[in-house]
Amino acid sequence: MKEGHDGGVVAVEDGKLLFALEAEKDNFPRYDRLTAEVMARAMGMLDRLPDVVALGGWMKGFTLASPPSRTGYFGVGAGSASDEEGNLFGKKVRYFSSTHERSHIYSSLGMAPAAPGKEYYALVWEGHIGSFYRVDAKGEATHLKQVMSDPGSKYALLFALADPAFEGTFRFNDAGKQMALTGFADDRPATAGERETIDFILKQDRIYSDLSKRDMAWSHLHNRGVESQEYKNAASKHSEAIFQAFHDYAEKNLTEGLPLLISGGCGLNCDWNRLWQQSGLFESVFVPPCPNDSGSALGTAIDAQWFYTGQASIEWSVYAGEEFVEDVEPDPARYVVRPLVAADVAEYVERGNIIGWARGRYEIGPRALGNRSILAAPFTQETTVRLNKIKRREGYRPIAPIALESDAPKWFSGSVVDPYMLYFNHVTSAELKAVTHVDGTARTQTVTRERNAGIVDLLEAFRDRTGFSVLCNTSLNNNGRGFINHTSDLIAYGEEHGLDGYVINDSFVTPRHH
Repeated sequence: MKEGHDGGVVAVEDGKLLFALEAEKDNFPRYDRLTAEVMARAMGMLDRLPDVVALGGWMKGFTLASPPSRTGYFGVGAGSASDEEGNLFGKKVRYFSSTHERSHIYSSLGMAPAAPGKEYYALVWEGHIGSFYRVDAKGEATHLKQVMSDPGSKYALLFALADPAFEGTFRFNDAGKQMALTGFADDRPATAGERETIDFILKQDRIYSDLSKRDMAWSHLHNRGVESQEYKNAASKHSEAIFQAFHDYAEKNLTEGLPLLISGGCGLNCDWNRLWQQSGLFESVFVPPCPNDSGSALGTAIDAQWFYTGQASIEWSVYAGEEFVEDVEPDPARYVVRPLVAADVAEYVERGNIIGWARGRYEIGPRALGNRSILAAPFTQETTVRLNKIKRREGYRPIAPIALESDAPKWFSGSVVDPYMLYFNHVTSAELKAVTHVDGTARTQTVTRERNAGIVDLLEAFRDRTGFSVLCNTSLNNNGRGFINHTSDLIAYGEEHGLDGYVINDSFVTPRHH
């Protein structure tokens, strides 16, 4: 279990992930804390009491200055894990805890392709931690170097500095917006003002405890506006400076060529992941689909499994959430409900309709990967505008593509095999306007029949009609909330925001007026 923001609870049995539930999913607020609702649903999914209860270390409060909860936030050495006997509903169990820092390391280690006896480098970079580690052949992690404190917070601070609406409360979604805006930057050297602002931020220790926005009123970016060209240019240089600090350390000190495991919220930065993959410093690079705190509960579970069995690797699927709940029937006076036929949906989407697609179990992590998605044809900029309007998002936010993995090299170049939407690719077809960002990139997800047969059926049917096995894919959620997981919420969302139809498990639902 992971308390605090991005709370969640998972179950692992005999090396296999049974489920991963996140507090924000099912239309709850984004970044929600672990709730009684989620715990009750998790208990309902278990058929017996567990042998081990693993509690992630955290804080008894909302800041790092708060007393530690269990093993606390930081540490990988002595005292970073604990084991004691306890009681759960009359059964003797082991209570395990390890630090939040360890949860990141072991989430990436346990989810990486199984390789017994393999040694790794690990990078954890997130709001507060920015460190490299070495993981030995037994799975023991040793801290190597803190390259930078608060790298994620320092990255997001630039957005807050430029945004006149920011009033001092940390916002988890600023980093993603900034990642989109860096694509608008001019390709030119940094100015003196940019260097001064970036250097000042990177030299700080703890950003949100030691520094306020008012302390930087001297910067030319203070309240300048996040859609100003000055901010966009600086955001790109800021991103480059943070990555370069970590790259310089790795190039000088991580010289064995071991595989690199990446975790922490900065592992969602597709540009940085691309740069690590292209750096040539590592045998391979692995980023899990839940590198941020949404994977922290699973990381603690993996750490516990390793502690008791000596084995960190688990068998897992990204579709490990709850099944979609069909709690109501669409009103037959307003909707036509028919069996799902991929060719019918492909034809409907080709005609310009935008649909909500909700099938099976929801994805772990923050990105829609084909089970809780809004899907559309990828050909026009008008589709991008409409999707951002449906999502209540800023117009500068790009729309990601989902593509058949076997065909992806036709449409994209770069890290083409990308099941979890973690890398930027370059779009090579001028016809894919709806999924091409201003800098020519796209955050592509590739699928195979083994991973998601239903989406593959749809993409193949769409290819039969258009020649393109690509669709727009954005997450099926209300702004500021996690994935929708009930028919009642889905229909209400679609009627309010303008969806043209729905796929609900094995049914295709369209309004009668269409």
